[in-house]
Amino acid sequence: MELKKISYSKDKGKYLLKGTNTAYINTIRRMIANRLPVMAIDKITFIENGSALYDEFLANRIGLIPLTTDLETYVEPENCKCKGEGCARCQLKLNLNVTGPCTVYAEDIKSTDPKVQPAYPKLPIVKLLEGQNLKFEAIAILGRGKDHAKFCAGYAYYQGYPTIKIKIGNPKDLKLAVEQCPKNILKVDGNKLKVTDVEKCDLCKACGEITDSISVEGSKKDFIFTIESWGQLPVKEIFTQALVVFDEELDALDKEVKKLK
Repeated sequence: MELKKISYSKDKGKYLLKGTNTAYINTIRRMIANRLPVMAIDKITFIENGSALYDEFLANRIGLIPLTTDLETYVEPENCKCKGEGCARCQLKLNLNVTGPCTVYAEDIKSTDPKVQPAYPKLPIVKLLEGQNLKFEAIAILGRGKDHAKFCAGYAYYQGYPTIKIKIGNPKDLKLAVEQCPKNILKVDGNKLKVTDVEKCDLCKACGEITDSISVEGSKKDFIFTIESWGQLPVKEIFTQALVVFDEELDALDKEVKKLK
């Protein structure tokens, strides 16, 4: 298997995986969606809520705010020495106290750990009018996407690497195919049609519907794999942690198989 970086930023990475199959790459995708541990607010105690929103509505909204995650410091409650009763190793305390008139933002939530903060500080929570107050205390823990969407680390998806074949055809049809391409990766060069950036092709096949001179197919062994982070972890860490968790689950299965008689 070969891995090539196509593009990368803190929140989005696109990779080319060569010499693999859909079963393997889909397993990594599912690990990212369901199995990676990330921080999220799990419990909220409202001391005062003078806003127009009910406690339950606010609690749901606040729980979905992505928190930057430090996997070296914290462990999941069920794996903690305190056995989930709550300690500094498996829980983080946060609080908020804001008086209107103002818009309450995620950055108004104060964390006791500078490494764990709202990933998007300007994410609005609620508006407060004159004299209205919002005050709460919260506890954040590590969790996994399989238990709740707020613990999902990001979004991963893949497609077969595009293969675009172009034959000599009617110039008018080829020009129309260029206009129909939503990614603008086709251009007419003299009497020929050229692909400017094949990796941007999303296999929509709109060009192939215009003329039989163009065929678009996705590879069955080479894939473009994209990871989008929700902000808790950088893309590279999401990728590496997915492989770590995959190995852990295979090791656990191996131990169970060895117990069989």
